Amino acid sequence: MGNPTTRMKDFWRGGELFVWMTASGVAISLLMVAGMLALIMFNGLGQFWPGTLQQVTLKTQETVIGQIVGEELIPHSVTTDAQSGQRRFRYRVGNRDQFGSEYRWINEAEIASISSPDDVTFVERREWGPAYGRISLAAEGGNATDRNQNSWPTIVTLVDRANQLRKRIEHLERVDIGSINYRIEKARLARQALGLKAATAPATAEADRRLVDQIAALEHEYLSKTEALAQLQKEAVQDVVLLTLSTGRSVRLSLDQVLAVSRPNAMNWLEKALAYVRNLWLFVSGEPREANTEGGIFPAIFGTVLMVFLMTLAVMPFGVMAAVYLREYAKQGPLVRLVRIAVNNLAGVPSIVFGVFGLAFFVYALGGTIDQILFPESLPNPTFGTGGILWASLTLALLTVPVVIVATEEGLSAVPRDFREGSVGLGATKFETIRHVILPCALPGILTGLILAMARAAGEVAPLMLTGVVKLAPALPLDEYLPFLHLERKFMHLGFHIYDVGFQSPNVEAAKPMVYMTTFILIIVVVLLNLAAVMLRNRLRKRFATSAV
Repeated sequence: MGNPTTRMKDFWRGGELFVWMTASGVAISLLMVAGMLALIMFNGLGQFWPGTLQQVTLKTQETVIGQIVGEELIPHSVTTDAQSGQRRFRYRVGNRDQFGSEYRWINEAEIASISSPDDVTFVERREWGPAYGRISLAAEGGNATDRNQNSWPTIVTLVDRANQLRKRIEHLERVDIGSINYRIEKARLARQALGLKAATAPATAEADRRLVDQIAALEHEYLSKTEALAQLQKEAVQDVVLLTLSTGRSVRLSLDQVLAVSRPNAMNWLEKALAYVRNLWLFVSGEPREANTEGGIFPAIFGTVLMVFLMTLAVMPFGVMAAVYLREYAKQGPLVRLVRIAVNNLAGVPSIVFGVFGLAFFVYALGGTIDQILFPESLPNPTFGTGGILWASLTLALLTVPVVIVATEEGLSAVPRDFREGSVGLGATKFETIRHVILPCALPGILTGLILAMARAAGEVAPLMLTGVVKLAPALPLDEYLPFLHLERKFMHLGFHIYDVGFQSPNVEAAKPMVYMTTFILIIVVVLLNLAAVMLRNRLRKRFATSAV
C-alpha cells in the first residue's frame, strides 16, 4: 500500500492535481464566454420576434393593451394568506406620445381577465416608438369606415404605398437634391479659390463668370426639385388611419409616419418567422432613428469595418519595419533595450491618452496645416482640421503598433539561425535573406500581431470620441462623388453606438434590446475580421512553408 506520506509526495510530484485545475479553469472560462453570448443573444435576438399582444382588463374596468416583457415577485408580499407571494407583470404598452410612458407595471391581484384578440394591431412608427390598438380606415371627417376584417388588406396596401412613396422622397432628397447641393458647394468653393488668387486676368474673369452661370443653373434646377419634393410630401400626408387605443380614444395616424402594421395574434408560425427575418434584416441594413433607439445600425457597421481596415493599412507597414530594424539591423545595446521598454510601456498607456494626442497632433496640427495648404477656400470651415475617419484610424494605429512590434519581433526571433546562415552561405545579401527567408517564416507571428491589433481596435471607443466618431453620421464616408472615399468625414462606430444608446438615450428602457443586439453584432464583426486574418495566415503559412527552408 505504501506510506501515506510517500503517496502524498508522489501525488504532488505527478502534477495530476494541477492538470485538473488547469482543465477546470479552461472549462469555467468557456462556460463564462458561452453564458455571456447566450445572455446577449437571448436579450437581443428576441426583440425581432412578433410577440403576442394581450388585452388586460383590470378590476377597475380599465383596459390595457400591450406585450408582456417581464415579471417579478412583489417585495414583502409573502403573507399567511399568500404563501407564495404576489406577482406583478411589466407590459410594454407603447403609445408614448399619448401615455407619457412606454411601460407599465400591473399587479396580478388587479387583473380581472386576459385575452389575445386577433384584431389588436402593432404599429411601427417613425417617431414616438410603437403604437398598440385597433386600427381602421378613416373617411372624410375623421370617421372610421369600418372595423371588420375587410378593411385590413386595404390598410396594408396603403402602408406599402406610403413606404414606396417615402423611398421616392428619400431618393429625391439624398440623390437628386443632394447632388445639386454638392455641385453648388463645389462651384462656390471654386469661386472663392479664384478670389484668393487676386488675379485680374481676362481668363480669371471668364472662369468666374462661368461659375456664376453654373451656380444659377443649379439653383434653378434645385427649385424645380424642391417643388417636386413638396408635391410628394403633400401626397404622403393625405392617407390617414384611425388607431383606437386601449382607453377607447381614437387618434389619427398619418401614413407617412407609419413604417409597418401587423396583427401578431392572427399570424401563424411561418408568418412570424418571415416577419422575424425581415425585422432582423432591416436592423442590420437600415439607418437609426428615434435617437438611435429604433431602426438599424448599418452606418455603424460600415464605419467600424472601414476604420479597422484603414487602421490595418497604417499599422502593419510601420509595425513590421520597426520590428525588423530592432531585431535585424539595430546594434543590441542599452539604447535598443530602452526602446523596447518604451514600446512595452506604450502598450499599457490608457487609450484616452492616445485620443488626446490624436486630437492635438493629427486633427489640429496636421489637419489644420493640410487645410491651410490645400483647402484655403473652405476656411474657416475645416476640412481635415476636424475629426474624421482618417484621424481616428491613425490614432488607433498608434495605439496598436506596440502589439504588432512585439508580435513581429517574437516571430523574427523564432526563425532558426540555420536559415539565416544557409541563405548567406548561398550568396544572398542580408536584405534578400530578410525578404525571402526570414519574413516568410515569421509571417504567422506577424499576422498574429495583426489579429490582436484588429481585435483591440474594433472595441476601442475612448480615442474615437475625440477624433471623429459621432452619434449620427448624415452620410457614409463612401459614396459616388470623387474621390469616392472621403477620409475627412465623421463616422459611426458600433462601440460608441452601444455607449450612446445604453447611457445617453432618452428612452433607456426601450433601448436595452438595441444595446444587446448591437453588442452581438460587434462581437460578430470582430470574430469575422479575426477569422479572415486567421484564414489568410494559414494560407500564407502553407504558401511559404517550402520556400522558407
